Amino acid sequence: MGLTLTEKILKDHVVDGEFVKGQEIGIKIDQTLTQDATGTMAYLEFEAMGVPRVRTERSVAYIDHNTLQSGFENADDHRFIGSVAKKHGIYFSRPGNGICHQVHLERFGVPGKTLIGSDSHTPTGGGIGMIAIGAGGLDVAVAMGGGAYYITYPKIVKVNLTGKLSPWVAAKDVILEVLKRLSVKGGVGKVIEYTGEGVKTLSVPERATITNMGAELGATTSIFPSDEVTLEFLKAQDRADVWKELKADDDAVYDEIVEIDLSQIVPMAACPHSPDNVKTCEEIGRLKIDQVCIGSCTNSSFMDMMKVAYILKGKTVHPDVSLSIAPGSKQVLNMLAQNGALSIMIDAGARILESACGPCIGMGQSPNSKGVSLRTFNRNFEGRSGTKDGQIYLVSPEMAAVSALNGYLTDPRTLGEMPQFSLPAQFTINDNMIVPPAAEEEMDKVEILRGPNIKPFPETSPLDDSIECAVSLKVGDNITTDHIMPAGAKILPLRSNIPAISQHCFTVCDEDFPRRAKNLGRSIIVGGSNYGQGSSREHAALAPLYLGIKAVLVKSFARIHRANLINAGILPLTFVNEEDYDKIGQGDEIAISDVRAAVADGKTQLTVVNKTTGAQIPVLCELTGRTKDIVLAGGLLDYTREALK
Repeated sequence: MGLTLTEKILKDHVVDGEFVKGQEIGIKIDQTLTQDATGTMAYLEFEAMGVPRVRTERSVAYIDHNTLQSGFENADDHRFIGSVAKKHGIYFSRPGNGICHQVHLERFGVPGKTLIGSDSHTPTGGGIGMIAIGAGGLDVAVAMGGGAYYITYPKIVKVNLTGKLSPWVAAKDVILEVLKRLSVKGGVGKVIEYTGEGVKTLSVPERATITNMGAELGATTSIFPSDEVTLEFLKAQDRADVWKELKADDDAVYDEIVEIDLSQIVPMAACPHSPDNVKTCEEIGRLKIDQVCIGSCTNSSFMDMMKVAYILKGKTVHPDVSLSIAPGSKQVLNMLAQNGALSIMIDAGARILESACGPCIGMGQSPNSKGVSLRTFNRNFEGRSGTKDGQIYLVSPEMAAVSALNGYLTDPRTLGEMPQFSLPAQFTINDNMIVPPAAEEEMDKVEILRGPNIKPFPETSPLDDSIECAVSLKVGDNITTDHIMPAGAKILPLRSNIPAISQHCFTVCDEDFPRRAKNLGRSIIVGGSNYGQGSSREHAALAPLYLGIKAVLVKSFARIHRANLINAGILPLTFVNEEDYDKIGQGDEIAISDVRAAVADGKTQLTVVNKTTGAQIPVLCELTGRTKDIVLAGGLLDYTREALK
């Protein structure tokens, strides 16, 4: 029996555990990346471990999230990250060099290597044949220190692509089709592996769009083979030497198979407020729009921008529409400036933003109240844009550009004949905004620069013998990390200050939660299914930790957030019977007796007693040997520190 591509790479990297479906395995990590919204905390955690220099093949720190410097906080974080990178062997991508996933694909990604990043869209690297996984900052810190990264050996879904995309139908429409079929929960515990003759028709940037937004499926990661198309891209980046051919065996066995004929896909949009609420242009109808934003790690490549420039050439943005464009990297922006495409965009009335995440994370360009905004981004969760009642639609760059001209959502196929768009034979290479680390003999001389907003990791403590406390919050299904720990221009600068940022925890759902939780001292949270979907931000676990949350009891968890809760020493529990969700309410007093002994003994079923109503609720506490030890120790930092002694 042959192996899938996923299995081949994982098998080459397994350093702990049995290579058996459903079992936990530890894999060696070749590369890591961080971004500045999560990076400061990740590097504080790395420092706390006491490892002098990273032990990966390549670690890169990017500045791309908190680039709006309306106060000292973001600039201080950038300075801190730059100094840590120089001292500890990490490459530093300066502000303005671009979005981490776009730059990493261009300059650092290597087929067949493993990559974890403290950003949920790290799977972008799957576009060139990497196993690239989003993780919490503490997991990344451990990997930088030479530790393994642990995942459950995933199910592997084969998405067999046949045919070829029709003119003006985009890679964005492919991943929207997958989301429409599988939903935001359909990829949990799975890797999505793309195969088939249709793969050859997609460029690396198009493949990267698809793997990037695979994060919205809840998948561990997504991956394409490394083939002659990959080689062509790497040659154009002067990196052909890192290429090797990688593909699944012909007789590989998959857990699921999805068939997609690319020629049958039509332009689509994800409607408010979920990436899987996908409809065709025809189903949506003539929708008047107020704003268009083009960019993000999903759709900011040179190819995307050239298509946008072609559509805008000689025309003017509709007077009722605000159009902003953010090229994904300095390389892309520079090439657009050199070939005249940037001038076309400016002439058309586009507002050119810096090469950064920007509006995708609510960092500027919030739409007007109740405004309809078309965005080439990956998420449209309620309030994420910075406007609570904003109506956000996720679309391709082609649909975004033509709609900006017309003032309403427009099928790009109305543009008529499409010219041939091809990758350049040679990209403009200039890595002068990537600062290499200090030489090993110089690292001790480097001073770490800390600002007053940078606070230490929250205090942790071993798991209590028993948990007796109140339910401080009860929420429903599909709670995202944007609900738990909002982003945006006002809150993101506080990412390195857990006491301050915790005051915004869950305020999207309940403005009184931070005060109530802090006053209670100890409490638990109850939630529905797919709790914690979305971003990898570990702050959605660290802020509850600071506020005294001891356990989270839900119907089901999203993968990364559950791991982050464990890393923070917060007990993750799930209902045995989902209907028991109705037997516990906000404010109820609960008790879990002898919980430490039960976890230490490996018991997977515990009993939660609702002292307010008398109900006895069976819950699952499914922890492996390693995750059990992490929770008992009080979190991954304590566990790792002990292991390194």
